[in-house]
Amino acid sequence: MYAIVEIAGQQFKVSKDQKLFVHRLPQEEGADVTFDKVLLIGNGEQVNIGAPAISGAAVKAKILKHLKGDKVIVFKKKRRKGYRVKRGHRQLLSQIVVEEIIEKGYKSSEKKAAKPKAKAEAPAKKKAVEAETKADTVQKFAETAPAKEAKPAKPAKKTKTAKKSQGDDLKKIEGIGPKIAEILKEAGIDTFAKLAKADPEKISEILIEKGGKRYAMHNPSTWPKQAELAAEGKWEELEKWQDQLKGGRE
Repeated sequence: MYAIVEIAGQQFKVSKDQKLFVHRLPQEEGADVTFDKVLLIGNGEQVNIGAPAISGAAVKAKILKHLKGDKVIVFKKKRRKGYRVKRGHRQLLSQIVVEEIIEKGYKSSEKKAAKPKAKAEAPAKKKAVEAETKADTVQKFAETAPAKEAKPAKPAKKTKTAKKSQGDDLKKIEGIGPKIAEILKEAGIDTFAKLAKADPEKISEILIEKGGKRYAMHNPSTWPKQAELAAEGKWEELEKWQDQLKGGRE
């Protein structure tokens, strides 16, 4: 009779009184051990195959001694790198002798915890009960809750938008660029009407005071008259006159 049994993660073909080396077992020397993961038992022409193990079958053995296996040398080298590593390894083993092969009737001493029987309702039935309960609760609340009076809608507040006067575009005057227009607005001359009433000499003083002596080259003698035409809306007359001017000068 022979058997194929799993011992410490390895499979062995064993028979009675056979000695073999297996991976180190936790028991002490001289202790009796039993292996119940028997995968196959052969007795003459009869062969019993487990799925994966045979229920009630076991192999009884005895630990003879603990020892180390032969040394295995592990050598690593990388050429032209100066890398060489040499290490040795001795596997921890246990020598056992098979005393008996049990075909059936063996009961493991390990007790398996009984699984509690869960009496759960079917998911569909449980959902139906929850939906019905929720519907009843909503209906009862609707019957008992007092009706709320509709409050009249509040009239929308009218927002007042204040129109800020941004002034006129003084750059339409021949001879006035963006920088001069900015200086004039800072001085309070931000419309065509104000520029029409301004004195050319006063305008020159404002330019020199705000911008520096480099603005002394500008001649504002025609700016008030151009602004007067722009304020009155005489754009065609202003354009004809500007065609005759050279940089705002006559």
